[in-house]
Amino acid sequence: MRKPIALAMLVGALAALAALVAVQVAGASGHGAAGPGPKAGSCSLGQHGKVKHVIYLQFDNVHFAPDRSNVAGDLVQMPHLFNFLKQDGTLFTNDHTILISHTAGGITSSLTGLYPDRMGQTTSNGYDAFDSTGTPHNTSSFKYWTDPVGVSGDNLPNMVTDGQKTTPAPWAPYTRAGCDVGGVGTANIELENTSTAAGGDITKVFGNPSPEATEANSDSQAAQTDFVGIAVHCSQSPQSVCANNANARPDQLPDEPGGYTGFDGLFGAKYVDPAVANGSPCVADTSGNPITDPVGRCGFPGFDGMLAKNSLGYVAAMQENGVPVTYAYISDAHDLHVPTLSTDSYSSSATGPGEITHEQQLKDYDTAFENFFQNLQQHGINKGNTLFVVTVDEGDHFAGGIGTPQQGSDNLIYDHRSCTNLTACPSNQLGEVGVNLSSGTGVLPAGESPFDIHFDDAPTVYVSGQPPRDNAGVRKLEQDMGSLMLPDPYVNHGQSIPAADQMADTVEEQTLHMVNSDPARTPTFTMFGNPDFFFQLSNPCSGFKECAAPGFAWNHGDVQQEIGNTWVGFVGPGIAKGGVDSNTWTDHTNVRPTILSLLGLKDDYTDDGHVLVQGLDKPSVPKALDGPKIADLEQADDQVNAPFGQFALATLASSTKALKSTSTTEYNDLENSITNLTSQRDTLAGQIRSALNAAAFDGVPISNSQAQSWIDQANSLISQAQALPH
Repeated sequence: MRKPIALAMLVGALAALAALVAVQVAGASGHGAAGPGPKAGSCSLGQHGKVKHVIYLQFDNVHFAPDRSNVAGDLVQMPHLFNFLKQDGTLFTNDHTILISHTAGGITSSLTGLYPDRMGQTTSNGYDAFDSTGTPHNTSSFKYWTDPVGVSGDNLPNMVTDGQKTTPAPWAPYTRAGCDVGGVGTANIELENTSTAAGGDITKVFGNPSPEATEANSDSQAAQTDFVGIAVHCSQSPQSVCANNANARPDQLPDEPGGYTGFDGLFGAKYVDPAVANGSPCVADTSGNPITDPVGRCGFPGFDGMLAKNSLGYVAAMQENGVPVTYAYISDAHDLHVPTLSTDSYSSSATGPGEITHEQQLKDYDTAFENFFQNLQQHGINKGNTLFVVTVDEGDHFAGGIGTPQQGSDNLIYDHRSCTNLTACPSNQLGEVGVNLSSGTGVLPAGESPFDIHFDDAPTVYVSGQPPRDNAGVRKLEQDMGSLMLPDPYVNHGQSIPAADQMADTVEEQTLHMVNSDPARTPTFTMFGNPDFFFQLSNPCSGFKECAAPGFAWNHGDVQQEIGNTWVGFVGPGIAKGGVDSNTWTDHTNVRPTILSLLGLKDDYTDDGHVLVQGLDKPSVPKALDGPKIADLEQADDQVNAPFGQFALATLASSTKALKSTSTTEYNDLENSITNLTSQRDTLAGQIRSALNAAAFDGVPISNSQAQSWIDQANSLISQAQALPH
C-alpha cells in the first residue's frame, strides 16, 4: 500500500465523512443508470476484432485466502466480483508477486511483464541511491513513467530497463493500434507530483511558466486534485478524446523502441473529467455522486481515496465515452480510508479481520462492483466484447492478536492503542511492531558501519561508501542483524524471536531480480524480517526502541507465502470458463503477455513472463503454444526464474546461512555456489523466455524434445539449489 503521511483519530474523521456525504457538486456526470452504447472508436482487438474494451483493475492488498479461520477472505466477501470471475472466466489463486513485494513493484511488474531488474522497481515503494560520494539518499518509487531518479548525480530513469533506458511504456501498443488508454490512480502512468522544479511533473508536461505551474505554486493540494492521478494516453485516431482538444499535451516517450512521436495525452482530472463526462467538471462514482477531493473539489480524490466506488466510477465514465482501455488502482480494504476536511487528505487506520469497519468497507466495495457491472451492461459493455483482468499488487501479513470482533467505546471503532510493554500487550492488540534499527540508539550495537535503510518489513540496507559485499563492516552488520532477537507480542506473550527470516546480499539479490541497470541503487544487502516487525531508523514510540502501534497492521514487502501469494482473474473473449484454478503456479509477469496475446498485440521487447495457456479457450491458444509440453515448460520456467519460485527460495535460504555465518570459508563457498547457479539459471531462463515469446507472438514452434530438455535443465538447477547448505 501507499502509506499515508498523516494518521487521524477515526471518530473525528467519520464526522468529517458524514459532512462530506452531504456535499453535492452540480453537474456531476459520466454515466447513469441507463444509457446508449459507448461512443464509437477505432479500437477493435483480438480475434476478428471481438474485443472492443479492456478493463484492468489492480487492488491494493485484497486477499483470496482468509486472514483468520473464522473470517472469510476479502474477495469472497465481494460476491458480485468473486462470482463474476469464477463463473464467467478463470480465477488463478496461486499467483505471486515480485520482490520486494510492494505496491509500486507489484503494479509495474504486472503492467510491463518484466521482473524488477528490467523495469526498475527493485525496491519499492521507495529506495536509496548513492550519490557520487557514496552517501545513500532515499527517494520515492512513485514517479511518472519518464521521471529520473532525482538524487544528485543520478539522472537515470526511475523506470529503468536494459541499457539504462526508460522502460517501454505499457500503453504504447494500444495507442499505436488506435486505442486511447485511461489511467486511474495506477502507479507511474499518470502524474505523481505537483513539482514545478526542473524535471518536476508539472514542468515536464505543462511547462513553467504556465497556468498549471502557477496553480501548483499557489495551492499544491488543488493542483494535486487537478493534475495528479488521472490521465488518458491518446491514440492518433480522429475519434480520440485528444483530437481537437485544446487541453491535450504531447505524450513524450523519448526512449520508446521504434520511436513515439505525434501522440498526445490528457493529464489530470481537470482536463480528463470534461472529456469523459459530457463536458461536466466532475465524474460520478458508482452511486451517482460526484468524485471529489476531501474538501469537495471535483477531481482526483487522492491515492488513498481510490475507493472502489471512485475508481470504478472513473473507469465507467472513460469506457462509455471513448476511452476503451483503462487501467485502474483500487485502495486497500484493510485500512479504513476517511476524508479529513482539516488536512484536505485521507486519514487511514488499520482494521483487523472480522472488525465491523473492515467488513463494512468490503461490503461497500461489493456494492460498487454490483453497480459497476450493471451500469456497463446497460451501456453495452459486457463479457462478450470486453476483456476484464482483475488482480492485486501484493498480499500481506496481519500483525495483530484480534481474531473475533469486539465492541469499542463508540460501538463502531475498536479501541486499539499503542503497546510499549510487548510482553503485556492486550489480547486484541493490533499493529505492526515498530523497531528502531539504528546503531547505538536502537536495537543494534554501537559502532556499526554508517548505513541507511528503506523503512520496511523487509528493509534494504545501504552502507555508506557503497563498499563491496565482503567488506568487514558490511559482514559485521549482516551478522548482527542476522542474530538479532526481538520480543513479539503476538508470539507467546512477547517471546523474543529472530528478527531476520532471510537475508540476501548483492549475489542473492541478483538471483531475486533485485539488481537493475542503475548501479547507484543496488542495496548492500536486504533483511527479510519476521512479518510482525516494521524496521526504521527512529523510535517508533517516544522513548521506546520497540512498540506495537495500531496505525498499520498489514505488513508486506517480505518473503512469506501469505505476502507473496496473490490472485488474478480473467473474463472475456478467448478466456476459458475455468472457475477457480488453485493449481497453476503463476506470477505477475505473466499477466501482460496473456493480455497482449488475446488482443493480437505485442511489445517491443521480450517479456519475462509468458502466456497463461491454462486460462485460454482452445481457439485462443496461439498455435505454437498448443503443444503437449508447453504448460509444463511454462511451469518449469516460473519455478526456476520467478522470485517466489523454488530456485530463488532455495538459494535465498543458502544466502541467509552465508550472511549469518562468521566463517569466511563457509561464506565464500556458499556465495560462489549461488553465483555459479544463478549464472546458469540466467542463461537457461533467457533461452526459455525468448522461445516462449517467439511462439506466442511470432508463431515460432517449440519442439517437444526441446521443451523437455529445458524442463530437465530447470529441474536440475532447482535440485542443485535445494541441495545447498541452508
